[in-house]
Amino acid sequence: MPNEFNAFNQRVIEEFRANRGRVGGPFEGGRLLLLTTEGARSGRPHTTPVGYLPDGAERVLVIASAGGSPRHPAWYHNLLAHPEVTVESGAFTYRARAVPLVGEERDLAFARAVESDPGWAEYQRKTRRVIPVVALYEIGGDGPPNINAGSLAEAIKVVHDAFRRELGLLRQEMARQGPLLGAQLRVNCLTFCHGLHNHHTGEDLGLFPMVAARSPEAEGALVRLKEEHESIARLIEELRAAVDTGDTDSARAEVDRLTAELEAHLTYEEEQLIPLLGP
Repeated sequence: MPNEFNAFNQRVIEEFRANRGRVGGPFEGGRLLLLTTEGARSGRPHTTPVGYLPDGAERVLVIASAGGSPRHPAWYHNLLAHPEVTVESGAFTYRARAVPLVGEERDLAFARAVESDPGWAEYQRKTRRVIPVVALYEIGGDGPPNINAGSLAEAIKVVHDAFRRELGLLRQEMARQGPLLGAQLRVNCLTFCHGLHNHHTGEDLGLFPMVAARSPEAEGALVRLKEEHESIARLIEELRAAVDTGDTDSARAEVDRLTAELEAHLTYEEEQLIPLLGP
């Protein structure tokens, strides 16, 4: 069984890396990351596919469920011994500090997870241990994390596709939601809003001036892209306001509006900038 489990994990890891975070099978349509820990005894790196929960701008959460096993998974023991880990999100790779949540903070986070997916509660019922929830904080997060791309042009498409995928997940989750917006879904929405805001700010301050200096003929396109950033920023604020009301229909409508405008914006940016940046 251990060999079969390791072989399954390795197939998922290979598929994840080949498709920058997209996998099929039991993980299809879910939020998945690759967590690389240092062996508690061996010191060797071990990579494991792990489901995660968005949790604001500074961290993501992973849950050491092990499918309800009576024992904590090996990766959890590893990070207790060596808290510095590597996280692969599909689009990004970064070093992170692993911090197990305790007390009320753990309980509230786990309750959010159960609200979004009752399977977590089933895992907890199967075991006597308290299933740990671990926060992963990016180390040295002042700049952008390493983008899994071989060129700047490819990086634009990789990051854009990550935003497209996350919006698709939000829409799926809202389609399953009742009339009141769940706590974890609120966090998912607000985390997405923050990430998109940071991305556009980075483009305004870094990418666009660089393109303007290298390709003066792109001035018209850059002016339009900056104007679209302002329009999208207003939609983000409207989505945040809808999330604050807790009404699923309002939030769903704002996500749909944002999806339409953002997709048009991302497509236009790719059409205009990628040819200027090379392969």
